[in-house]
Amino acid sequence: MSGTEPPRLTDRTALGRNRARAQAEALFLHDLAIEDLQDRLAMVNRSFTSPVIVTGHPAKWADFPGLEPKVIADDDVLDLDQGAHDLVIHAMALHWADDPVGQIIQCTRALRPDGLFLAILPGGQTLTELRAALAQAESEITGGLSPRVAPMAEIRDLGALLQRAGLALPVADGHPFTVSYASPLHLMRELRAMGEGNALHARLRHPTRRAILIRAAEIYVEAYGSDARIPATFELITLTGWAPDDSQPKPLRPGSAAQRLADALNAREVPLKD
Repeated sequence: MSGTEPPRLTDRTALGRNRARAQAEALFLHDLAIEDLQDRLAMVNRSFTSPVIVTGHPAKWADFPGLEPKVIADDDVLDLDQGAHDLVIHAMALHWADDPVGQIIQCTRALRPDGLFLAILPGGQTLTELRAALAQAESEITGGLSPRVAPMAEIRDLGALLQRAGLALPVADGHPFTVSYASPLHLMRELRAMGEGNALHARLRHPTRRAILIRAAEIYVEAYGSDARIPATFELITLTGWAPDDSQPKPLRPGSAAQRLADALNAREVPLKD
């Protein structure tokens, strides 16, 4: 309906409060993200003179090795000037954006021609065990479900966002990995220490009932526990794209090939049946 505010995913006040309570020793996902981006930048044969990093954890990202970046907050409207940067990194914050494609578009506009955009964020396989245990426990005890974990996108959907933002040569890739904890409650405490507590706009505005947490921990251990520990899946997805430029490779026009693929491979061509 016209005149109404668009739906909001994130309570920015709650998110800021959660991030302010984050503990540096719990930010291991950020350490892994920095290592991943370092490896990718090492394969790019150029020096970046005006990098900028968009993040909700400025102290963690300000000393990015090999760069002297400007660091800005992941606000709805980013503090970026058009065409001012040759590298924009959106660091571990896109999963909290109300408008992720809008964030990427703003980053794209801030790039010079042939500038590089990188984003890294938790992907859709993150915390699958915890989400399932909490959902089952709350359903059993209250008969309903409430928003508890920020929705995280799949690789295919994120790749489509790069194309919608107008970036050239878009690539989305990622990998899941498993971390073990002594108990589900230890995992929940570490998520709070990461600054990744529940900041959803539609969340319940009172503490979770103790019975739900106890039942969720029981379900978690029963379904996933092994050797007196429980696993927790995390997934980091990395997005790569370039600001369009005439110097970039372009796909050939369909039907313009000068040689048949079968000839190039020295293979026998077998026609398909109708």
